[in-house]
Amino acid sequence: MTIALDRPVGTTDPVTLVGSEVMERLSARIVKDHAGIDRATARRIVAQTAAFLAASAQQPGAELSPSKLVDIGWHTWILHTVDYALFCEQVAGRFIHHVPTEDDEQVTGGPETALERTLGAITQAGFTIDPDLWPAAAKMGECSQCHAGCSDSPNGGKKSK
Repeated sequence: MTIALDRPVGTTDPVTLVGSEVMERLSARIVKDHAGIDRATARRIVAQTAAFLAASAQQPGAELSPSKLVDIGWHTWILHTVDYALFCEQVAGRFIHHVPTEDDEQVTGGPETALERTLGAITQAGFTIDPDLWPAAAKMGECSQCHAGCSDSPNGGKKSK
C-alpha cells in the first residue's frame, strides 16, 4: 500500500541545505554589504534563501517571490557564482535563474498572494519558515539591487514576449 501526503510530516531547518563554509562566506558578505544586519541575522537570511530556492526548484513556474531580506540573500548568493551554481545543481538539478520583472509586469495576484504562495511552497517542501524574515514579499520597485520585483524564473530565464 502506498500513502501519498500533501505535506511533509515534519519540517527541516533549511540551514541543513547549506555547508558551513558557504554559510560563513555568505553571512560575512551580507554583514559587510548591509549595515544593520548582524551575523546571526545574516545566517538566518542565508537559511531562508536556501528554503526559498529549494521550494522554487520543486515548483517551477509558481511565481514564488522572496521577502526583502531573503532577496538580499539571493543577490548575495548569486555573486558567489561557484557556490550558487553548485547549490542549484545539488538542490534542483539545474540552475535556478533570477529574473527581475519589468516595471509594467505584475506578479499574478499581487504581492500578498505571492507571499502566501511562497510560504505555502516552502512549507510544502518541508522547510521551517522564519516568520521575522517574511513580513512581505518583495514588491515591485522595492528589490534591493535590481529595482524591480524579483522571482524565480518560470521559464528557465527566457524573457517572455
